[in-house]
Amino acid sequence: MYGFILGLLAASLLLFILSFFMKSRFKTMEQQLEEISLQFLQENYQVKKKLKVLEEELLMGDPYSEEKNSRQKVNEIIRNQVISLYFQGKSMDQIAKQSSLSLSQVKQILKPYQSNEYKKDMIF
Repeated sequence: MYGFILGLLAASLLLFILSFFMKSRFKTMEQQLEEISLQFLQENYQVKKKLKVLEEELLMGDPYSEEKNSRQKVNEIIRNQVISLYFQGKSMDQIAKQSSLSLSQVKQILKPYQSNEYKKDMIF
């Protein structure tokens, strides 16, 4: 009986020592999970960074390019209508309402016609 207990004690001691040298499945799974989570966090950070840059570009658009685009968007017929209404003596607010344009677009269209030199040329 003593030999049997001694044998079990020796076997348990041997298995205990061997357990330190064996790789744990949980450890490898934990490492893989950490790697995946780090990779996910890095990709998430990069996407957020790119999104922030895009939002800044959209919010801080070049004002000159917006003026240029607004001039290009106005149809030539509407431009001629705005100019003729201006020379008929209509106010810019009335012109904007009649032509369905914003006040800034009307001002942009009429800008070359509001200079003093142009008015002197128009006097007969």
